[in-house]
Amino acid sequence: MIVLLGAPGAGKGTQAPVLAERLGIPVLASGDLLRTAVAAGTPLGREAERYMSRGQLVPDETIVRVFLDRLEQPDARVGAILDGFPRTRIQAEALDRVLEEAGRRVDRAIYIDVATEDLVRRMANRRICKANGHVYNLSSNPPQADSICDIDGSEIIQRPDDDEATVRARMKEQIPPLLEVVDHYRRRGVLQVVDGREPISDVSDRMLRALETIPGPVA
Repeated sequence: MIVLLGAPGAGKGTQAPVLAERLGIPVLASGDLLRTAVAAGTPLGREAERYMSRGQLVPDETIVRVFLDRLEQPDARVGAILDGFPRTRIQAEALDRVLEEAGRRVDRAIYIDVATEDLVRRMANRRICKANGHVYNLSSNPPQADSICDIDGSEIIQRPDDDEATVRARMKEQIPPLLEVVDHYRRRGVLQVVDGREPISDVSDRMLRALETIPGPVA
């Protein structure tokens, strides 16, 4: 199993599908899995909904068990990419415990490292289309026509949480726990760090080379 780590704007959303296609394994994100479990009315989904309906955080152990349940499906039995989870050291430790009980493990954690100031610039330049959320960047991936989506022709806007002040506040809140997770996997000897400032294709190649050093099949 692969854990993909990085701050908002580091490129996880871009790189995860690339890895998934090249490796033939699914990308699993906690938010998507929780919504799917709730909609399906599974026991874990009902458990999670009790917290979500009250505006409370779903306990770490419940989220981990949602992941484990998803990993039992045929497309994920040979491996999966965890995107956006774990977010804290406590979640990482809970994930390790549950995976160990199931005879599985995190084979590789890949940290896409980007300096905070670069992240702020990326996020401040990010734009999305109103219709379908296609993502652009005014500096590195601008639309062909100003403020118009290349794909569906809808208006391109800046999300309120992408303005510079909001981005800096998010970084201040999210980066310290992220670095604790990075340190957790470094101590376990499974961490690989890639420079997220390089071109997208180069980052993908470096990530794939990092996975070549995993002993045995990705679990």
